[in-house]
Amino acid sequence: MARYTGPVCRLCRRQGEKLFLKGERCFTPKCAIERRNYPPGSHISRRRRISEWGIQLKEKQKARFIYSVMERQMRLHFAKAQRRPGATGENLLQILETRLDNVVFRLGFADSRRQSRQLVRHGHLMVNGHKTDIPSFIVKAGDTISWTQRGIKTEFYKVRIKEVQGKAVPEWLSLDQQAMEGRVLNLPQRADMERKIEDRLIVEFYSR
Repeated sequence: MARYTGPVCRLCRRQGEKLFLKGERCFTPKCAIERRNYPPGSHISRRRRISEWGIQLKEKQKARFIYSVMERQMRLHFAKAQRRPGATGENLLQILETRLDNVVFRLGFADSRRQSRQLVRHGHLMVNGHKTDIPSFIVKAGDTISWTQRGIKTEFYKVRIKEVQGKAVPEWLSLDQQAMEGRVLNLPQRADMERKIEDRLIVEFYSR
C-alpha cells in the first residue's frame, strides 16, 4: 500500500504550522517549525497571492498530512462522506477520526498516527478480539481495541503501559489503563475532531 515515506517535518514547514506529526518532538525546541519557520526548497523574496483554489488545496493537504492518508484514500473517504446523511465535511472528518490508526493514536497507544499505523500493520492490535492489520478499518460505537498476545510481548508495549497512566482520551472513547484496552463509546462529534481543519474548504475543493 502506498504511503508517504519522506521527512514529515517538511510537511509542517510546507503548511507553515505545526501538524504534530512526530509526537513529543513537536513540543520541543527541536521542532522544525521552531528552527526553520519557512517553506522547504529554494526561496525567493517575491510573495505570490494564493488563489481561492490554492487555499482549498492547502486545507485538503493539511487534512491528508494530519491523518496520514494518500490522495486516493482521501477521495474514497470523501465519496463515502457524500453518501452519508448530514453535512459532508463533518462526515468526512468523522470517517478520518474513526479510522483504526487514528483511534489507536487517540487512545495513547502510539505517539503519532504514523507510529500507530505501523502498530496496526504489524498485527499488534485487535478489534473486538480479532486481529486487524488494516489501518483504514473504520470502528463503530461499541467496538473494543486491545493488544494481541504478540503485541503484549514487545518492549514497546512495556513502555506504553507506563506512559498511558493518567492520560486523557477524547470523550467519545474510554481507556482501561490497566488492561490496555480502549472502547468506542459513540461516534465523534464536530467538537471532538481536529479543530484546526476547515472542512468547508475541503468540500469546496472536491466539489469543483
